[in-house]
Amino acid sequence: MTLTELKYVLAVARERHFGRAAERCCVSQPSLSVAVKKLEDELNVSIFERRANDISITPIGELIIEQAQRVISETERILEIAENGRDPLTGPLRVGVIYTIGPYLLPPLIRELSNDVPKMPLYIEETYTSELLHKLRTGLLDVAIMADTISDTGFMTRELYQEDFVVAIPSHHPWANRNYVGPNELKDQTMLLLGAGHCFRDQILGVCPDLRKPVSRPDLPSREAKAKAKARRMVEGSSLQTICHMVAQGLGITVLPASAVPYLSCLPTPIHIIPFKNPAPHRRVIMVWRKTYTRTAAIDAIYESAKRLTLNGCVPLDTPPRLR
Repeated sequence: MTLTELKYVLAVARERHFGRAAERCCVSQPSLSVAVKKLEDELNVSIFERRANDISITPIGELIIEQAQRVISETERILEIAENGRDPLTGPLRVGVIYTIGPYLLPPLIRELSNDVPKMPLYIEETYTSELLHKLRTGLLDVAIMADTISDTGFMTRELYQEDFVVAIPSHHPWANRNYVGPNELKDQTMLLLGAGHCFRDQILGVCPDLRKPVSRPDLPSREAKAKAKARRMVEGSSLQTICHMVAQGLGITVLPASAVPYLSCLPTPIHIIPFKNPAPHRRVIMVWRKTYTRTAAIDAIYESAKRLTLNGCVPLDTPPRLR
C-alpha cells in the first residue's frame, strides 16, 4: 500500500469517475485504474462498484476512504510542520468563504495580505457553509470564513467582525420615506431570499420567523387576509446580485448584509436601503480552522489584516481563538 494509491482512491471518490480522477492526479487513466485495483486486491475488498456510466462507493469503501483521508492529511501535516519551521508565512494558503461574504471581504483583504505577507498567496474557494466544514475536516482547505456558530469539535474559531443587516426595497416602495423597519414587518411583504443551503437565508428567517409560516389562502373570507396573502410571497434567487436586480425591478424586497450596500451603485435602477430598528439584527463573521493546523502565524496574519479593514456596517471584534 502506498500514499500514491491512497491519493488515487480519494480522487476517484471525489470525482466518481476514473477519467476525471486521472486528470486531477495528472496521470493516465490506465495507470490510475491499475493502482486502485492493486490496492483493492491487496486489501481483498472492493472499494468501488463499477458500472457502465457510474461509480459508487461500497460500504467498506466508505470506511477505507475516510481512513485514507486521515492518512493523507497527517502526511500533509508533516510537510506543514517542516514548512512552518522554515517560514509559516511562505507558500499558498487555501481559504474558503461563503458566497455572501466573499465578494465584499475578499478584495480588500487580499490587497492587505499582499502587502503584509507577499510570499503567501491565497487559493480561494466560495461555497456553502456545510461544504466548507467538510473540506476543512478532510484537509482540502486550511481556513474558512463563514457566518455561523458551529458545534463541530476539533476546530478553532475566531470572530472577525459583527455585521448589521439592512432592508433593500425598490425606490418606489411605500417604505421609501421610512427611517427604519421592524423585523416583524417583513412578514407581509414579497420577500426575495437566497435558495436553500445558504446560511444567510436561514439567518433572515431567524430574524422574521413568521416568514416560515404558510401563507394565508386568498379564498378565506377576510378581506385583510386576502390582501396579505396576495402581498406575502417568497421568491428565491441564486445570488445576492440576482436578488438585488429583482428588487430594482420592483419584484419584492430583501435583506442584505451591510457590507453589500456600497456595491449597489452598479445597478441600472437604484434601490433604497433602510436600517432595521435597534437593536438591528446582525451576524458574526468568524474564521474556522482545524485544531491540528500548524501554520497559526498565517491564521494570525488574516485576522490582523481583516481587523484593519473598513467594511460598511461592520464592527471589528477583538477576540482570542476558541476551541470548539
